[in-house]
Amino acid sequence: MPYIYLGIAIVGELVGTNLLKAAAGFTRPWPSLGALVAYGLCFYFLSVAMKNIDLNVAYAIWAGIGIVITTAISITLWHEPINLASVFGISLVVVGVVILNLYGPGH
Repeated sequence: MPYIYLGIAIVGELVGTNLLKAAAGFTRPWPSLGALVAYGLCFYFLSVAMKNIDLNVAYAIWAGIGIVITTAISITLWHEPINLASVFGISLVVVGVVILNLYGPGH
């Protein structure tokens, strides 16, 4: 169940981050409110997940998956550019998450 909570937290982060983009610096009220609600749910479920998942593992998974999917969404939905250096940096984050999960303190 903790990984389901972590998954909900990741979805909340993705929704919240994209609503922040749509909120245009909190100048649009509905996306702004949606971003705040999404992040509230995100952090609630992240905290519930961390009852049973080590902080370093939970945060690495949350941030790593969030970075990868947010980048994909930013490219497809918001038509933002990406370069080779960005792909390399994101790849390093993914490798770090994998190493942490395979060889971290819980193993």
